[in-house]
Amino acid sequence: MDTIPEIYYIGCMRPTGKPQVLEERRLRAIRLLEEGHSYRSVAEQLQSSLSSVVRWHQAHQKDGKKGLRSKPTPGRPPLLSEKQKKKVVDILLRGSLAYGYQTDLWTLRRVRDVIAKEFGVVYSVPHCWHLMVGFGWSCQKPVKRAKERDEEAIRKWKRWVWPQIKKN
Repeated sequence: MDTIPEIYYIGCMRPTGKPQVLEERRLRAIRLLEEGHSYRSVAEQLQSSLSSVVRWHQAHQKDGKKGLRSKPTPGRPPLLSEKQKKKVVDILLRGSLAYGYQTDLWTLRRVRDVIAKEFGVVYSVPHCWHLMVGFGWSCQKPVKRAKERDEEAIRKWKRWVWPQIKKN
């Protein structure tokens, strides 16, 4: 049995994935329909909507394989290439201290400034958030702890004192 290529869904939007992976998915739908499977069973097997399977079938009947080709993604092309995005991730992984900031904390403004300095591309702060999410990064808040904190005393208190208090 064919393995289904990995395709990601974001809400109700079209699945993301490389164009050739999406095309292969459509071709697989046509093969299954030609084998006698129903629209509904093909949709379930490919984790697709019923209307998409019907639309693919109609496009195939009208234009053949050409009707199943991927169309370019609408919208403005990205300002950073994939290679540049990888370089941004490398910079971020080195830490903000290595890039001359006084704290080891990446803020969206800092990310924006580094991208502008390195690549001459100026993004808005909210768009930097979209880039970070695209890199698989998430918002992290630093843990605030007192400088005078005594980890050994805390560990002992949790081990010996807290159980006694908890019993009462």
